[in-house]
Amino acid sequence: MSAAIAATAPSAFAADAPVLLDQELAQPHISGYGEIYLGGLYFATPGDDSDGTTAGGAVRVNFPIDARWNIQTDAVIDSLWVEGTNIYSYGGAIHGYWRDPSSYALGGFATINGFGGDNGIGDADLYTFTVGPEAQAYFGNVTIYGQIYYGQLRASGFSEHLDNWGGRGVVRFFAQDNLRFDGELGFSRLSADGGHLDTVTAALQATYRFDGTPWSVFGRYQLDHLTISEASGSVNIHKYVVGLRASFGSDTLLSEDRNGATMDTFRPNFTIPAPL
Repeated sequence: MSAAIAATAPSAFAADAPVLLDQELAQPHISGYGEIYLGGLYFATPGDDSDGTTAGGAVRVNFPIDARWNIQTDAVIDSLWVEGTNIYSYGGAIHGYWRDPSSYALGGFATINGFGGDNGIGDADLYTFTVGPEAQAYFGNVTIYGQIYYGQLRASGFSEHLDNWGGRGVVRFFAQDNLRFDGELGFSRLSADGGHLDTVTAALQATYRFDGTPWSVFGRYQLDHLTISEASGSVNIHKYVVGLRASFGSDTLLSEDRNGATMDTFRPNFTIPAPL
């Protein structure tokens, strides 16, 4: 991924003109998008590999408070089927931030997610929450995005909890106003009683929006590398998805990134973020 970023850097940083919109879209207004996806997972574990099917979606809407202050709300769902067993997560996020479309955005976010599915998973009333700061920097047709967070994984009725902290960095490169490439790296740790589960994430995504329409298509590959402190070996989870997005209140992917619902959050390949 670093080689690809290096190869595109000269043209990316040379295009340092601000994003221009028509007069109507340049005014603060509500905008956002909804998306759905379908794909597969491949679990590579020592001595035992397995496959799964995944599907999900998200709705993200940005509400401008004034010319610079914004609130964005997210709703997400993700479902996984492996060997006849279904587990799923559902939840949302809220972002509050100050944005100059020609320079940067700075703010914070909070998330909450619940879990359910077969084999009694839903009976445990599992949920997780996170809070943290986030920022974006704009360089012509390149966006650099970073988040760090802290949270907990809890089960209703139990006093014990697992601490969860991590961070992620994303580079978005717009080869054209309606053609976007993303590269992402992240780290997350879930810990309790001296033990921990670490997840290192790497992802690549391509998104294309059809000119003059609200419709986009995208494809994404994400690798989660999981290690448990008390166990030897590791688990690699590969996730491949294709999806469809419908946007409103923006005319291109680039204008959506700088003036619309530009924030998102980490979503692990495996719905429940720990082997409980």
